[in-house]
Amino acid sequence: MRHRAAVSHPAEPAPGAFPNRAVLLFLATRPAFLSVTLVACLIGLACAHRSGASIDWTTAVFTLLFALVAHAGVNVINDYHDAESGADAANTKRLFPFTGGSRFIQNGVLSAAETGLFGYALLAAVVPAGLWLAWQAGAGLIVIGIAGLFVGWAYSAPPLKLMSRGLGELAIALGWLAVVVGTDYVQRGSFSVLPFAAGVSYALLVANLLFINQFPDHDGDAAAGKLTLVVRLGPQIAKWGYLLIAILSYTWLVAMVTIHALPQYAAAAAMTLILSFTAARELIADASAPDELAAPIKRTILATNVHGLLLAATLAFAQSGISA
Repeated sequence: MRHRAAVSHPAEPAPGAFPNRAVLLFLATRPAFLSVTLVACLIGLACAHRSGASIDWTTAVFTLLFALVAHAGVNVINDYHDAESGADAANTKRLFPFTGGSRFIQNGVLSAAETGLFGYALLAAVVPAGLWLAWQAGAGLIVIGIAGLFVGWAYSAPPLKLMSRGLGELAIALGWLAVVVGTDYVQRGSFSVLPFAAGVSYALLVANLLFINQFPDHDGDAAAGKLTLVVRLGPQIAKWGYLLIAILSYTWLVAMVTIHALPQYAAAAAMTLILSFTAARELIADASAPDELAAPIKRTILATNVHGLLLAATLAFAQSGISA
């Protein structure tokens, strides 16, 4: 179902604003959100370093580059399918640039066809790079890569449309855990418990970022039949889900430190619970008032990135011993 585009915000992209085609395409990927993939790669590299692996900076750089390209492709494909469903066009309560997509299609900067072609081209570009990295590191990376690309595609694309089935948060958590595990695997050449132990708390916070972004988008998603968790549960029930996911994240971190799966200093990443719980309090108070959610969304972005950076730093440099 298609919907007429809502009036654009002055800060949103407009036709003719990007005379440089490369800049236009870069901005269409929603680059501000790519930081969560950068941080996930840093966690994976820190895990490998902590276990005594010698970091190969050529493969490390390629891993980071193509993880970012894959994330960019998922973002663009999400824009394409949200345009096809009418969800973004119907979204009049969006908080740009955080929710409601990039607005490149709705504001006439790119056509839907151009956007879809660009998104799938980005994902296709990852395949040869992934095969080369698998040749360097081991066949296990093929499994991780296929799983990651499949989840990224299935998140938005029919027939699965995981986000529309209330499975978006699970898909995001699995996808970003795969980034941590895959980055570690490229350096280590084998699977290890450590990146799983380190990655889960971060992946859950990334999922919470997706989750809180659904609240301003609720009405547009509902009108287009995009049945996210927030649409299925309603804002007043769903708002408690944010707090639950945050509690699960920090509980996992503390548990991993307690059983010595992570170094003691990794508990420093739990300091970001102040940001997450403050955002949860604000969301609980204003779940049905989209205009009031910019602050908790920003806090969630900050909590996620700082949490991951603290994890990476403590894994790389903390001296308390753990087994590899």
